[in-house]
Amino acid sequence: RARRMRCRAQGVVVTGADGVRENGPNLRSGPGRAPMTTNRAWALLLASAVLEAVWATALGSGIGMGRPVATAVFAVAVTLSMLGLGQAMRAIPIGTAYAVWTGVGAALTVLWAMATGAQEVHWGQLAFIAGLVGCTVGLRFVDGERGERGGRAS
Repeated sequence: RARRMRCRAQGVVVTGADGVRENGPNLRSGPGRAPMTTNRAWALLLASAVLEAVWATALGSGIGMGRPVATAVFAVAVTLSMLGLGQAMRAIPIGTAYAVWTGVGAALTVLWAMATGAQEVHWGQLAFIAGLVGCTVGLRFVDGERGERGGRAS
């Protein structure tokens, strides 16, 4: 498959047939670092979405001087979640990355609240969460551009 180029505000990103993104100053490459692959970006995005659920749960439990553990968990999780989202957006389109991050984070937050008894289990909510997760998986396969499976437009 031919190499594809896409201009970004911070540089040029070249994608080879193997899905490896190269030659962009905005990518995590350099001495001793492998270029950010699309699969690595998706794994990072999903980890960031899990951390979003962690900080949302910590925020809901109350943060402040009287709750130092919840405050520390919130601060660390929100920082790592945002950094991971920012890194993943270097290889995944911003709209797709943000939709996946918020969707998976929201689904996990609700599921955790149901599992811990903080929220009542409702089958209708579970059905809509399953739909949300299904749509998120679909975004991974079409990547939002021209309906190409896992591809990106020039």
